Amino acid sequence: MDYTKLTLHETKQVLQNGDVTSEALTQAYIDRINAVEPKVDAYLLTAFDSALEKAKAVDKAGNAGDGLAGVPYALKDNMCTKGMTTTCASKILSNFVPPYDSTVYAGLKDSDAVLLGKVNMDEFAMGSSTENSAFKTTKNPWDTTKVPGGSSGGSAVCVAADTAVFSLGSDTGGSIRQPAALCGVVGMKPTYGLVSRYGLVAFASSLDQIGPFTKDVEDCAIVLNAIAGYDHRDSTSLNVPKVDYTKDLTEGVKGKKIGISPSFAGDGVQPEVQKAVDEAVAAYKDAGAEIVEVDFKYLDQALAAYYIIACAEASSNLARYDGVRYGVRAKEYTDLIDMYRKSRSQGFGSEVKRRIMLGTYALSSGYYDAYYKKAMQMRTLIVEDFNRIFKSCDVMLTPTTATTAFGIGEKTADPLEMYMSDLFTVPVNISGMPAVSLPGGVDASGMPIGLQLIGPALSEERILKAAYVLENAVSFRASNKPALD
Repeated sequence: MDYTKLTLHETKQVLQNGDVTSEALTQAYIDRINAVEPKVDAYLLTAFDSALEKAKAVDKAGNAGDGLAGVPYALKDNMCTKGMTTTCASKILSNFVPPYDSTVYAGLKDSDAVLLGKVNMDEFAMGSSTENSAFKTTKNPWDTTKVPGGSSGGSAVCVAADTAVFSLGSDTGGSIRQPAALCGVVGMKPTYGLVSRYGLVAFASSLDQIGPFTKDVEDCAIVLNAIAGYDHRDSTSLNVPKVDYTKDLTEGVKGKKIGISPSFAGDGVQPEVQKAVDEAVAAYKDAGAEIVEVDFKYLDQALAAYYIIACAEASSNLARYDGVRYGVRAKEYTDLIDMYRKSRSQGFGSEVKRRIMLGTYALSSGYYDAYYKKAMQMRTLIVEDFNRIFKSCDVMLTPTTATTAFGIGEKTADPLEMYMSDLFTVPVNISGMPAVSLPGGVDASGMPIGLQLIGPALSEERILKAAYVLENAVSFRASNKPALD
């Protein structure tokens, strides 16, 4: 039996039953990584020796399958791991070894999950294709000539290619949901503050959120149970009661209201993507849900506001990379200012530099009111608009992306076209609300289509129940396999 094909809940079951040991399971994933990694380039760093040691310890303790014990997973390389490099896929952090663990990693260690390694991303999470990494370009396992999405491309690919049972990524403007959609897996951006950001290397602090990539919706609920929770070290962490997201997952949507908005349709949406949305609407009707039309007013403005806010916060957050305290320093320089300039010029890639400059400009004297202040005012309008919408529906259904995966190199010459990849995902980050992307079928060329479900703050339970209904109607995993297989 190929245990790498199993979902997380199936993996837990075979571990609990004693059908496989954690060591044997971990070795199966290591073998799988060795076999397919040259084709997809998802991992930046592997930790096979420590993974096998951890797996043996779990077997010896006899708790494999309890929670996440003994389950192999991967981590996006912007989450701090003590004693293990955390590069953010950037040259400037290529030698950075954190002195502490991020909260999510510490929690997974305590739960005895088995870390296989850290995966590729767009540099400092700035990108929509995982082509901005300083080290490698990750490929989509459904078609290795196409992008996997970004910035958490490696996290999506390792789940889609069966080189990890699950993974964690971060979502600033769609960086979990967009690659999940393009790679045919489930990806969730939780409510802002539900999962601790302590130890997550910051891109835009008011937008960043850690979340899971999984093979199905039930797996997503299991991982969210493990990583959600209050953390006093994160000043934005929500101190709310713990919820079991797997409870009543199969409850259904009978009597619930599913909102659809014409704003998320139109000429820019690939016809097959629109067809998948229409089929999802029909599936919800069959399941007893009521479909209501809602009007989201600020889709185009949301994208503009997002890039001003995100770049402004990036400009501030990335000021700390100066070659002095940690990270790479230029080898030759004449004085302190020259050392700053050369370290940052040599250490950052072109997309990161572009966003730092945009953000610095938006925050500069004379332009702050014209750009940043207006973007923040638009943010308030977007939050109010979502609050209005969720008075008339329980969850909102949209495409995750307007199209399926595009070709590697296709959009790198046009940053604005690349930024448009985030059109349907950025409003969720601006509002701080939760959303999940799940597979909704494939297009004519066999590439996955993603469907997005959005809910009000702290409605993860509601969203996952709605996603579970849709997942069973689509039966994506039963009928579709990546090209690697």
